[in-house]
Amino acid sequence: MTLIVKPDRRAPTAVHMVWVRVGSMDEVDGTSGVAHLLEHMMFKGTPTVKAGDFSRKVAALGGRENAFTSKDYTGYLQQIPSAKLEDVMRLEADRFANNTWTDEVFAKELEVVKEERRLRTEDKPHARLHEAMDAVIYQADPYRRPIVGWMSDLESMTADDARAFYRRWYTPTNAAVIVAGDVDVDAVRVLAERYYGTLPVHALPQRKPRTEPEQTGMRRLDFKAPAEQAYVALAFKVPGLQPAGLPATAAASTDATSEDALALTVLSAVLSGYDGARLPRALTLSDKPVADEAGAYYGLTARGPQLFTLYGIPAVGKTATEVEAALRAQVALVAKDGVTEAELTRVKNRWVAGEVYKQDSVFNQARLLGVSWINGFPLGADQLLLERLRRVTAAQVQAVAAKYFGDDALTVATLLPQPVDSTRKPRVPAVGLRH
Repeated sequence: MTLIVKPDRRAPTAVHMVWVRVGSMDEVDGTSGVAHLLEHMMFKGTPTVKAGDFSRKVAALGGRENAFTSKDYTGYLQQIPSAKLEDVMRLEADRFANNTWTDEVFAKELEVVKEERRLRTEDKPHARLHEAMDAVIYQADPYRRPIVGWMSDLESMTADDARAFYRRWYTPTNAAVIVAGDVDVDAVRVLAERYYGTLPVHALPQRKPRTEPEQTGMRRLDFKAPAEQAYVALAFKVPGLQPAGLPATAAASTDATSEDALALTVLSAVLSGYDGARLPRALTLSDKPVADEAGAYYGLTARGPQLFTLYGIPAVGKTATEVEAALRAQVALVAKDGVTEAELTRVKNRWVAGEVYKQDSVFNQARLLGVSWINGFPLGADQLLLERLRRVTAAQVQAVAAKYFGDDALTVATLLPQPVDSTRKPRVPAVGLRH
């Protein structure tokens, strides 16, 4: 089990996290959602800790706790007074190795997760559109499945499905313990050896490659749902940052795709990284706005493939087609004329400032270390990334704008608004939703 410790003595608190390198991308068809459901079940007890007692014990220590599941990973966290670190280590190691629950408890929690899906996906047209869009973008890659799972898979999910997933992936060699805050490195190592060093280990299953076939033409999805306004999203397949692109020194990388990934990060900020960025300025703040909202986002790092997404909501009297054309025109403008040094300096300064401000939060320090470990980056990757981003040139930004935004890499999804039932009452969140 990997142990990463980052002392920060500004306050007498500590964040303790366990990251498991398993997420929805590691599921198989028919059991989508099991990684997230298992996250819920990890709070349902061990032979020595009753269901629900984990959270109560952390609260009694003066702390707070939560958990999260993504396509790439599952994480568990506690923020506690640093003097209580040993107590949460003991609790977390116990449930990591000894999680157990009855079929009846599983069935009850399954209903909570199904309600979570209804509340956060099925009741939200944009969420439903993006879920359907992922299934169009990817044919073979497991990113095509939703993290919460398809409802039909949840309906047929069994307790043994979750138990098998737990036994398969929850082993120390597939996990990292990350501690940040008012702690001593040597003391944390002693505690980690005591509580995690003796946990049983088993071999991980082979992660078989599920390579996405090359896309050879634009894909389109028209999605009908009750909504007040139309919405359009354009997703382009682009490269992400790879570990080879962040070597353990600040020396320039020879990994060309990672160089492009860094330039795409800057392009995203130029288009949508601040109030006066290109997309809001051209589409929403002009004398004749095309859109009520417009933006771009790009993930940079992930275990799986990356997308660069543009999106917009048409203004009154405008269509999704017009917004789509306006979004693409702004990227084409960068490809043709490039970006100014003033823009480049502004987005770099904002990025650096944002990364520095993140360090004010002990939780964010631990989170950044966890994400880096999941993706195979070296310690100190956040600082290496800043140094690399500072060196991105205007020519590189112009080059990626010209290289990656053609039709053959594009999927367009359009929300076609349907009448909204004004008599329908908002859904009330079920007890037990954690996030």
